[in-house]
Amino acid sequence: MTEQSTRPVLVIMGVSGCGKTTIAQMLAARLHWEYAEGDSMHPKANVEKMASGHALTDEDRAPWLAKVADWIRSKTAAGEPGVITCSALKRAYRDVLRGDNVVFVYLKGSRELIARRLAERHGHFMPPALLDSQFATLQEPGSDERAVTIDISGEPPETERAVLDALEGIDGIVTGHRGAQS
Repeated sequence: MTEQSTRPVLVIMGVSGCGKTTIAQMLAARLHWEYAEGDSMHPKANVEKMASGHALTDEDRAPWLAKVADWIRSKTAAGEPGVITCSALKRAYRDVLRGDNVVFVYLKGSRELIARRLAERHGHFMPPALLDSQFATLQEPGSDERAVTIDISGEPPETERAVLDALEGIDGIVTGHRGAQS
């Protein structure tokens, strides 16, 4: 690895039900990078609020985003790669998380596809009824952000491959996935 090449921290982002956890776990396992579940960093009050069918406010999200940002900064400060999930729906939220070695991986899908996936999911605190509020809040990453947009209409292995291929197209990023076992 050259001085100009970096193994980044990937922030796997998108609305609830887009597959953040599945894809993040697959990438972390393939790349042998540390993984963190952003949802586990939510304060209990946030989880209870969402579970009762109420959308979070920016004020609610602030302590959660701070915890996610702390995890990211601990990795980048140590020069270590990592993979973390975080909806990061607004640009302002991504601004809190952004850093020199951070790449956002936006998992993009239609409302219909994601609604179907949410209906099939069990045991998550985010009820399908809040999907519309997620899409209303969503500000897709801009062309000036260090981000890749990945279509999630295929199966998870296809999505994982698309992420890895897209990352190879970012100058200075080294994932090492070409040598990783399938």
